[in-house]
Amino acid sequence: MQPLSAAARRHNLAALADEHFDVLVIGGGVTGAGVALDAAARGYRVALVEKADFASGTSSKSTKLVHGGIRYLPNFDFALVHEGLIERGILLRNAPHLVHPLGFVLPIYQGDRHPVGMPFTTPGGIGLGALLDAGLWLYDVMAGQHSIQRHRHLRRDAVLGYLPDLVPERLQEGFMYYDAQTNDARLTMALLRTAAQRGATLANYAAVTGFVMSGGTIQGAQVRDTLTGDELTVRARHVVNATGVFAEQIEALTGTTPQVSIEPSKGVHLVFAREDVPVGDAAIVLPETEDKRILFIVPWESRVVFGTTDTGTGDLDHPAASPADVAYLLKYLNRYLTKRITEEQIISTYAGYRPLVRPRAASAGTTAKLSRTHAVLQSPTGLVSIVGGKLTTYRRMAQDTVDVLSKRDGKKPLHPTLALPLQGSTDWPQAQPALAARGAALDLSAATVAHLGASYGTDAALVLDLIAAQPSLAGLLIADLPYIQAEVVYACRYEMAQTPDDVLARRTAIILEDRGRGLGAVALVAALMAQELAWSAAEQQTQIAAYAAALQLQQVAEGVR
Repeated sequence: MQPLSAAARRHNLAALADEHFDVLVIGGGVTGAGVALDAAARGYRVALVEKADFASGTSSKSTKLVHGGIRYLPNFDFALVHEGLIERGILLRNAPHLVHPLGFVLPIYQGDRHPVGMPFTTPGGIGLGALLDAGLWLYDVMAGQHSIQRHRHLRRDAVLGYLPDLVPERLQEGFMYYDAQTNDARLTMALLRTAAQRGATLANYAAVTGFVMSGGTIQGAQVRDTLTGDELTVRARHVVNATGVFAEQIEALTGTTPQVSIEPSKGVHLVFAREDVPVGDAAIVLPETEDKRILFIVPWESRVVFGTTDTGTGDLDHPAASPADVAYLLKYLNRYLTKRITEEQIISTYAGYRPLVRPRAASAGTTAKLSRTHAVLQSPTGLVSIVGGKLTTYRRMAQDTVDVLSKRDGKKPLHPTLALPLQGSTDWPQAQPALAARGAALDLSAATVAHLGASYGTDAALVLDLIAAQPSLAGLLIADLPYIQAEVVYACRYEMAQTPDDVLARRTAIILEDRGRGLGAVALVAALMAQELAWSAAEQQTQIAAYAAALQLQQVAEGVR
């Protein structure tokens, strides 16, 4: 039985109730997945529970970037930038199929005062180009041996070559610098699969409802299977709270006052077709906004992602782009493009909450000024909470968290994840030619083969095995996207998919890339899942209706475009 098959979930829940673990991780986003992998790699017996689906929160709703954070340089947050750049390099090495170098074009306009969010300016903006050049040199140097490629100066015509629709008036010059890009949900799944291969026991749709205490110390957690309503108790020597924006709520379940205040900051993104926002292979950085943010136009899969915002809180379980969020983003997109972009051209929107950390003694203020640094906190009850941070630094966050557990146990901290390939990454460059040849032999398009490689790495061979056994699984799920039916079966057998939403929103990104947001494919997805999960005809229809209803609620929250 595969450790992350749908059938394995039932087995895992029974194991969670029957066995005693060294570490229980609460939270199945990228941070929790990273903690589970790090602990398992050090030899701990690990359990992980997630109240919804894996990566269903912020870990599937990022800007899809792996970066040092150029916006933090003007704020002199050098330690955070350096950490991000080092982790970027480690990810490029450990997950080469999932993390790819990406160039970023930064246009400079006459009259700019605060490009890339600079908190200061110069008289008349004179010399800002030289300051940016120096900052980018620092960015390159801080990456050290993990540098991708040195930044370079771009003449005005070269900048326009990367985005011909960029407003040419007052455009003076530009720069090209380098960071990286990933599929955040697929990265989280690769971490979970790697942890499972190392013995971690994982379950989604398993919510922590309370803690098992003895003498004021945590001994485990009470968990509810949200699909069946069954209750169970998971016992563990260490409990790690890796729930992001929910960390404060989880800590409150101990009956003690949470040590830190989580300040959720909503980041909203718009998704467009490349015909409407025609970027090439490089991202574009819109240099200046009134609130000193950086906005990115990022080529992603077959689409373009544009964002992000930095606004206040709302429904943490159901973040949505409000009409005001959309208007803010379109305002700046239209400021810098010669062609007018309208709401009707938006394929989809998505929103997620950054778990920014605010010390309880700090005064209220804008979330844009809070740091993305992380902290590992130990409660008097023994609960360990990892808070703050960002997608790029998940590995370091996990390492710092498990270091605390190692020190508690009197062990010398080891750091095996520094050079631990993620699932699908081992020998990936050597496997690519064979994958391409086999995909072509199965009559798959080049776009689908490329997509399978980028999503699964060497495990794409397992997807091809499914097609070889059942050729109909080579059929597309959506006509203009590369996703195929075999991926639905794979998601059930290898990635613990339980609902059509799991497949359409996280195992694939159809909900973001499809103008119909997956409604045209949900019946087919449900039919394929029904065969794998032994659903009745009634259950199949229930699942289809649930997906449609959830999507309708989301669109109502967005103001229905």
